[in-house]
Amino acid sequence: MVSIQKGKFGALERLSDKNGIIAALAIDQRGSLRKMIGAAKGSGATTEELTDFKTLISKELTPYASSILLDPEFGLPAGRNRDRHCGLITSYEKTGYDAHTPGRLPDLLANWSVKRIKEEDSDAAKILVYYDKDDSKQINDVKKAFVERVGSECRAEDIPFFLELVTYDEKVSAPADYARIKPQKVIEAVKVFSEERYGVDVLKLQVPVDMSRVEGIGENEAVYSDEQAGEYFRQVDEAAKVPYIWLSAGVSAELFQRTLRFAREAGSRFNGVLCGRATWREGVKAYGEGGEEKAAEWLRTQGRKNIEALNAVLAESATPWYETYGGKERITVE
Repeated sequence: MVSIQKGKFGALERLSDKNGIIAALAIDQRGSLRKMIGAAKGSGATTEELTDFKTLISKELTPYASSILLDPEFGLPAGRNRDRHCGLITSYEKTGYDAHTPGRLPDLLANWSVKRIKEEDSDAAKILVYYDKDDSKQINDVKKAFVERVGSECRAEDIPFFLELVTYDEKVSAPADYARIKPQKVIEAVKVFSEERYGVDVLKLQVPVDMSRVEGIGENEAVYSDEQAGEYFRQVDEAAKVPYIWLSAGVSAELFQRTLRFAREAGSRFNGVLCGRATWREGVKAYGEGGEEKAAEWLRTQGRKNIEALNAVLAESATPWYETYGGKERITVE
């Protein structure tokens, strides 16, 4: 048996579809989205354009998503314009990291708290942490304490805590070389932050391999066989003691859908996705070239098609979040 706070349990239900799958749309990008819109326009993107594009995404696509991830800096109007059946996850961290300080240390938005996030009708708080198991103990202790603090805030406010883990290695720059060491970095990060002390309710994870380098699947130099890649997915599943979902990490819609099927076939009992650019990337081009009207047209056609295709794959491949604990009958709601 596992105990879950009443507020957290109810919020996880709201963030999931009728089958208990977290089919979430992500558009909490800030600096990267500003660059994408600017490139599409051929000039700098304004704050109003970031807010406008996020709101368009929310209006047009949340009828087909169980929840949406937004930031409080530019995404508040988008959150207020989401479909009434769509849950809301709010990013709590500052975007990016200080490249002049070793360790890619995280930081929170100075004028936000989990209490304030909850007051904005959000169902969950999310932070992103860059984590390298091979960093110094000093650096990783800072990150562990950081996660503990946010976990404690979320317990106090009785709201789910989503932790996004992104692995890295500052000493390895070649993509093929990093692909070889990525699986163990992801698996170790999952082991660490599945521990109860961190208070994480849902892990948002990179897939443990570079799918473009899986033999017979990817277009790049293969560094894993089909069997090796499958084994890494199984090891993530074994390491995760809380529900986990995959992030799309900017790959194409087609490759992400293929990845989900591969994960399922390998034995991954993942509980959904937080999918961003794989769903709406081309909508940025439409927005930059033709404004709101062209972007809305793209979202109503190709954007909707992308998210509905993803939902179909999730229906076949994902597992309800509560099955992580053996089913709802194994959960005690506090």
